[in-house]
This record gives sequence, structure tokens and C-alpha cells, in this order.
Amino acid sequence: MSLLALDARWRRLNDPDRACPCCGRTFGGIFDIGFEEPEDWPHAPRIDDDVTVGNDRLTAELCRIDSRHFLRAVLPLPIRGADETFHFGLWVEVSAETFHEYVATFDTPRPFAGEGLTANTLPGFEDETGTAVTLTASDASQRPVATATDGPLAEAQAQGIGFDDLLDIYAASGNDIRPHLTA
Repeated sequence: MSLLALDARWRRLNDPDRACPCCGRTFGGIFDIGFEEPEDWPHAPRIDDDVTVGNDRLTAELCRIDSRHFLRAVLPLPIRGADETFHFGLWVEVSAETFHEYVATFDTPRPFAGEGLTANTLPGFEDETGTAVTLTASDASQRPVATATDGPLAEAQAQGIGFDDLLDIYAASGNDIRPHLTA
């Protein structure tokens, strides 16, 4: 048994039948945090459909702002002491060449690899704006996986994050669940 399994907060987070006594809120385990657009997107958010304003375009998976190109990716952070992984759904700014190489995998399924910079400020890693990442995908049926190449984000991916770190990330994203897990 892992030490994490002894943490009552962890057990409460993973118990979908437990309701918080203060508000009735329930949890079913780790939930991911995603961003709907790159941080520099200057237009209204995409609600249901693609957004096109002049030459700028935002879809669920791709974005272009002027001559800049972005891909939607996932950045995994393993949870130490658990067999689970938390994910950021983020945008990565890539070169036009990398962007077009990725789009080409839609028509001809094949592995994809590229490089870019994170295009969202990640809660808990606020000083890591524009972190260099590598992107990999076995084909276009899945979002590319982003792996930080250096710094605290790379360290967190390699070593995992603790449960308190995860709770801090949730709090920094505006979803402080700590009171609901201790009540």
C-alpha cells in the first residue's frame, strides 16, 4: 500500500460516493486542466464553432495568430505514490514548418515529432511561460504529448508531483478543492 493511500484527502478525492458535508460536492478522482486558446489569442473565445477573424483562426486543435502557429497538446505530470497522471491541456507555439508537418499527419497517418514553446501560463509553474517542449504523437488520432526540455516543469515531469502540489495547482487555477477534502 502506498503512503498516498493513507491520506484521507486522497481517498476523499477518489471516492465518487462521498459528498462534501459543507456543500455536497463529489469528486471522482484527478481532473485535468485545459486551456481553450493560446494565451495571446486576441479575440473572443471559441464556444462551439471555429473562430476566424481576418487571418487569425482558432479550432479545437489548431490556431493561427498573424504568422504564428499553435498546436493543442497534453503535458502529463505523474503523481508520486499513485498510478495516475494529471494532464495540462495546453497550446504550444510551433514553427510554420512544424505546424504543417503535424497537419499533414491528418491525411497520412504517421508518427509526429516537433519542438515548440508553451503558449499558456500553467498554474503552479507561472515562471515557466514559454517553456521549450518536444512534441510527439503516434498519429493524428491523438493530441501531441508535450515534454519540457529543462527547468522546473521538466523536473516535475521526470520526478512526478506530490498530492499537495496537485492541490496547489488546482488552487492556482481557481479551483481550490482543499476545503472540500478536509471537511
